[in-house]
Amino acid sequence: MFEISQKLPRPVVYRLPQYLTHVRELRQDGLEWISSHKLADDLGLTSSTVRQDLSKLHMHGVSKRGYRIVQLEKALSDVLGAGRVHNAVIVGAGYLGTALALHGGLAEQGFKICGIFDSDPELMGAAVGSLRVQSMETLDYVVGTKCKAEIGIIAVPASSAQSVADLLIDAGVRGLLNLAYTRILVPPGVALMDARIIANLQQLAYVIRNRNGKPAVSSTGKSSGNRKKHPASNNLPGGIKRDIKI
Repeated sequence: MFEISQKLPRPVVYRLPQYLTHVRELRQDGLEWISSHKLADDLGLTSSTVRQDLSKLHMHGVSKRGYRIVQLEKALSDVLGAGRVHNAVIVGAGYLGTALALHGGLAEQGFKICGIFDSDPELMGAAVGSLRVQSMETLDYVVGTKCKAEIGIIAVPASSAQSVADLLIDAGVRGLLNLAYTRILVPPGVALMDARIIANLQQLAYVIRNRNGKPAVSSTGKSSGNRKKHPASNNLPGGIKRDIKI
């Protein structure tokens, strides 16, 4: 198992899944090596950023060849825990929560949804794939005993997000993915990630309104105007892609 001796900066952590997804595709295409320049160009980054990020994983390229893709994929998979199963529960059985529960890509990436919950009595027992919507009263048992979930996904209205977060934390989850359009507070020791779909759309709308025929500039500061189309051409503000892969 690949290990690192220090915590990675959050911007680096945000980029690691991009690297992993791309090098997996390259490996599946039969490539054996990739240079930092090519990896940077494919992902809309700078080669300096790529080299610095990968050096934090103790990955260093070979002169005139770059990085061996199989080794790079393994290092990224180990750091991100892609080789193990992460149990998760969803609170909110509306359209968003249901769509996530049914998303086959989560299981493929090692995320097992072992429960979906809601407070609406009319939804109790409704089938969501192989799951049944459960009452919030069973949350403690499912999270803490039945499946020992370490991740809680919040897919409820903003007004309920903090109380749901508190219940998930009390039940024993170690990390939260917040899909509600509001800020929530968590105690030390609980990881929090915000998925800001509405904010990303607002950023996208701003970029569209203000392009005025000029090449769009990515969040890395690199103009995309003269670049050939490649996988990064689907990048939108905040890391969202047109062809979304969760």
